[in-house]
Amino acid sequence: MMNRNGIAIGGNIVFDYVKIIDSYPKQGNLSTILSIQRSVGGALPNTLIDLAKMDGDIPLEGIGVAGCDEPGDFVIDLLKKHGINTDMIIRQDKLGTSFTDVMTVQSTGDRTFFHFRGANSLLDISHFDFNRIKADILHVGYALLLDKLDAYDPEYGTVLAHTFFLAQCSGMKTSLDVVSENSDRFSKIVPPSLKYTDYCTINEVEASLITGIPARDKDEKLILDNMKPICTRLKQMGIGHWAVVHAPEGAFALDDSNDFYIQPSLELPAGYIKGTVGAGDAFCAGVLYCIYKGWDIKKALQIGTAAAASCLSEPGSTDGMRDIDSMEKLFMTMPRRKL
Repeated sequence: MMNRNGIAIGGNIVFDYVKIIDSYPKQGNLSTILSIQRSVGGALPNTLIDLAKMDGDIPLEGIGVAGCDEPGDFVIDLLKKHGINTDMIIRQDKLGTSFTDVMTVQSTGDRTFFHFRGANSLLDISHFDFNRIKADILHVGYALLLDKLDAYDPEYGTVLAHTFFLAQCSGMKTSLDVVSENSDRFSKIVPPSLKYTDYCTINEVEASLITGIPARDKDEKLILDNMKPICTRLKQMGIGHWAVVHAPEGAFALDDSNDFYIQPSLELPAGYIKGTVGAGDAFCAGVLYCIYKGWDIKKALQIGTAAAASCLSEPGSTDGMRDIDSMEKLFMTMPRRKL
């Protein structure tokens, strides 16, 4: 096996139109767009750029598909600007680069997405050339939003599960993130990949839909007593090392020894939150950074929490990210929520 080092992110490449609105309208009504900002989105650009901002010395690689268009140029140029290897991002003219209209309510930061799958639907197992990938960690996001990788595989369950199997055979650690969508596909598409997943970092809604264990009650209050059973069930589905679930209230995890951890989120001051887009990817980036550094799960939850909080300070998906020293300082200086 080759001497591997670094983090490779495979998955969704998205061009975001972040639109700040005064309110979210009922169907048929009108809302005012207050501002528009262009940004990158998706697991690949968000997580890689966050990692590059945390620590510019980490070797970083992207694996994905983009269109031969201006949004594709924008994303690729931005990745290169941050020192990220884009050699395995394929440009093609069959489908345009994926994009999302991110509608963010100014007063609350609540966001709604209108998404065009585009070129991401073409990403397949053949794009993961493990003879060319130099990293020792492969993170893929988002399952359920990658048509060919979500497709059925007769031996492994899904094509993504097969891809993760090959990654592990190549000496890589695997990491998974999924998308929040309104569907019943979670229990069918995600579990096959968990058998070949070393680290899984997802939000409480996704975790609930995968495991069938409710994360919130009828009033949308987090059910704290269910967080350990949710993490336990995820580990039972095959996760090799860490099952991590993050929510606005805090983060919850089981480690290799099935010890359970709780990390309350930070209590942010009024007016701090400028947008919530990219916060989940920022949390993932914090966890991945700690995996890369060999730090423990307690530290990973702290850095993930700080990274998500930093992301919330700006409307763009990666604009709020700072270096790792700033992440640690932010975590130490901000008060914690009470769970």
